[in-house]
Amino acid sequence: QWHFVESGGGEVQPGGSLRLSCTTSGFPFDNYAMGWFRQAPGKERERVSCIKNRDGMTYYSDSVKGRFSISRDSAKSTMYLQMNDLKPEDAAVYYCARSGVVDQCVPHVYEYDSWGPGTQVTVSA
Repeated sequence: QWHFVESGGGEVQPGGSLRLSCTTSGFPFDNYAMGWFRQAPGKERERVSCIKNRDGMTYYSDSVKGRFSISRDSAKSTMYLQMNDLKPEDAAVYYCARSGVVDQCVPHVYEYDSWGPGTQVTVSA
């Protein structure tokens, strides 16, 4: 049917950069808004960013605005998250997810209906 595969996580020093990828298959990628979420130890999963298709609108949480950039490649059915100036508080497992409301960047975790297994991001000296 469908599946998502996140990649690009790793360990970096504060101020470093990573580029995450989410490769998808099994559904019409261009019909759906796609989001990046993260979950740190002891914390609930939170939305980091989201990108729509038809109008290209993007969303960023206040904590990452100006440092992270989301994009998507229709030909590859892949979504990206460029993360710059990483901080220790960015450390988490990062997940890609498909909006459960078609091409809408809905804000809540429960409003997304399909998830990848996650990729670990560690930020430490």
